[in-house]
Amino acid sequence: IYELSTIGSSVQKILDENYQSIHAAKVMKESLERQDSGILLLLLGKWEEGRDILASADSLFEEKLNFALNNITVEGEQEQLRMIQSDYHAFKELWKRPIVDTEREGNLDWYFTEVHRSFLEVKKSINELINLNDGSMYQTASTLKNRSSRAIMPGIIAMLSAFVFTFIFTYLVNYYMISPIIRITDRVNKFIEKRTPFEVRVETHDEIYELAKAIDHLCGSIQSEEDES
Repeated sequence: IYELSTIGSSVQKILDENYQSIHAAKVMKESLERQDSGILLLLLGKWEEGRDILASADSLFEEKLNFALNNITVEGEQEQLRMIQSDYHAFKELWKRPIVDTEREGNLDWYFTEVHRSFLEVKKSINELINLNDGSMYQTASTLKNRSSRAIMPGIIAMLSAFVFTFIFTYLVNYYMISPIIRITDRVNKFIEKRTPFEVRVETHDEIYELAKAIDHLCGSIQSEEDES
């Protein structure tokens, strides 16, 4: 019961900690890709559409980044999040400055040499964060597998022990209680039918032993009276 309860707690811990961090990282990556799309719209001169996408995606990215910073559960996770934060701020500085109606509008060379390269750096840092939490989840899952095996063994041992003790208990009850009563009953019937002397050996000195002595005395008294008559 203890092992199974611990396994349940560990599974819940995975959901509450590692999975939440992985989910936050995936949302950050999706919002980053939306920002990339927004920058491409700005390059095409679509200022309003591009800025709307960038504003909403940036807000979502910052929200999930702050969540991850407050949900640090794996060694090295804080350093990785700081790297993401640094890389993202560098990426954000590129599109915060005006693009439409400047020399950057339609400038694909600028996009590929600076923006896209910075975009890939942030995405790489996010993927490393996901891999870090994936590794922690795999390690925890392997530990849970071993603990589940340990949880099964006590149950098997308990069942085998119960079977052995039941067998021993049944044998002892039969040997010390049921068998003597059957022998006493059999000897009483033989005494009644054939006047065979009542001879029953009871190994224990308990109520059954006292019963056998009383019956032996009674049969002896009856036999004596019949012999006298």
